[in-house]
Amino acid sequence: MIHDAVPPAKSGRRKRRGSGHTERSSEPGQNLHLRVPFITRNIPTYDLLDEGSLEKIEATADRILAEIGIEVREDEETVRLYREAGASVTETAAKAWRVKFEPGMIREILQTAPAEFTQHARNPANNVQIGGKAAVFAPSYGSPFILDADGTRRYGTILDFENLVKLGQSSPWLHHSGGTICEPTDVPVNKRHLDMVYAHMRYSDRGFLGSITAPERAADSIEMCRILFGAEFVDQHCVIMGNFNTTSPLVLDGVTAAGIRTYAAAGQGSIHLPFLLGGAVSPLTMAGSVAQCLAESMSSCALTQLVRPGAPAVLAGFLSSMSLRTGSPTFGTPEPALGSLVMGQLARRINLPLRCAGNFSTSKMPDGQAMQQAMMSMMSAIQGGANYILHSAGFLDGLLSMSYEKFILDSDMCGALHAYMKGMEVNEDTLAFDALAQFGPGEHLFATDHTLRHYQTAYWDSGMNDDQPWETWAEQGKEDSALRANKRWKKILQEFEAPYLDPAIDGALKDFIAQHKASMPDAWY
Repeated sequence: MIHDAVPPAKSGRRKRRGSGHTERSSEPGQNLHLRVPFITRNIPTYDLLDEGSLEKIEATADRILAEIGIEVREDEETVRLYREAGASVTETAAKAWRVKFEPGMIREILQTAPAEFTQHARNPANNVQIGGKAAVFAPSYGSPFILDADGTRRYGTILDFENLVKLGQSSPWLHHSGGTICEPTDVPVNKRHLDMVYAHMRYSDRGFLGSITAPERAADSIEMCRILFGAEFVDQHCVIMGNFNTTSPLVLDGVTAAGIRTYAAAGQGSIHLPFLLGGAVSPLTMAGSVAQCLAESMSSCALTQLVRPGAPAVLAGFLSSMSLRTGSPTFGTPEPALGSLVMGQLARRINLPLRCAGNFSTSKMPDGQAMQQAMMSMMSAIQGGANYILHSAGFLDGLLSMSYEKFILDSDMCGALHAYMKGMEVNEDTLAFDALAQFGPGEHLFATDHTLRHYQTAYWDSGMNDDQPWETWAEQGKEDSALRANKRWKKILQEFEAPYLDPAIDGALKDFIAQHKASMPDAWY
């Protein structure tokens, strides 16, 4: 079995590698000039639809909200907030209400939502901008299983969770620690959120997502941030976000609504994501799915502004197709990629940050299918102008499984996207007339002044690709990319050193966790 136990971490400080080190490294090496806390886009977005088509989608979203409405379940406070804002409310069943919004009402509410905001990290150098021209990459989210390199699928554990946080922290090409990178199924359901949030705080110094599975768990996540950052700082700054799913089609359940209100009341960020499977919980045609996505996400975002105007909210879309022969979800296909492009246009029109797409795949191995599907999906987020891209690393098996190997391969792809999104600079130096003129026709350019000036920064240098001649590759064992990635993640974890955390703060966090765990019996469902 290739996926064996991780060796214990080495003691002492990690040695720094020079640029001449011949072994592949997780550090940026010659790509150092590309390393940033988040990407500032220097390439234009791709606007797929014309004005008339966008207006038709927006009008359909307004019609959905006005004529069909959103069903709110088990949360009278959310219903009260919508009603007082001007929505019409009809009780349809016990603790279930149909809420309808006149055209334009939701957009008016959303005018107080920030178009761009900062999520602060415990290391200020890792603060990220969400919105505008910023793009933030975060690991995948929510998988119950781990897919090992030999094809074994097993339930995730808290050790896997901690390992994946460490791999994310070690990647120069991810900007955010993510959230539920995998479900640690060996920890009780009602207590695992404490261990997950602590793992992000202890093993990473980047921004992260908190718990959303119950309002009290959301509150615990925010309270732990008050210990980490200080209560006054948290009240004035976004330090944590929650990733909330509507229950499609057109339902906002009580647990989700209460969680959204909890984050918004504390001034913290929230992502509002309909998980749309075409033909199952949304229309089969992509234009209809996009209209539904816009309606659901906007109405969910609006709740934050009714609780605390100015609270950060992120419009989001998770658009997926399905195999009509089997009923199985499909990922990395072209139609949802087009939908992500359109969601980018719509987000810019209502002036909200956007989360969509990622390195999606239904493959069960980190193979050619996995990377082809991942690139199709990820490029739609890049070209569409997504600001926060969850699922940037590790996604396999239609989101059911995380893969250590694909995590490494995806992270390397994210490095390439740093270079891609930097764009092309055109000036006298980059036009390089002097490079051709120095030695003239028929002479190579290896020794020109221009080449010597730029050879370390001209091209992105993959940390995972094998670009050697066939003979050299064969002599070295004919390793494929999955095997190289397997060796890489083990090496990273062996050498990992957690970023410094004040022992007093660490102790206070551990005390908080211990007290909360002791206050309740274990619950496994």
